[in-house]
Amino acid sequence: MKNVTKLTSVNVLEDVYNKFKVKAVNSDINLQKLVNRSLDLYNNDQTYRDKINNHDNLTTTGTKF
Repeated sequence: MKNVTKLTSVNVLEDVYNKFKVKAVNSDINLQKLVNRSLDLYNNDQTYRDKINNHDNLTTTGTKF
């Protein structure tokens, strides 16, 4: 079966993304893998879903993040 993909565009916080790039440089992870794995965990793991839903360290006044 062929993998079906959905092209999307998202806005990410620049400082958070830059920190991710630095940490990911010496590993096998990239943004595509991170997003797909995160979406899968969110869909299948209630504990992970709760953790993501309750994570508020990125809240910045006036933003949608």
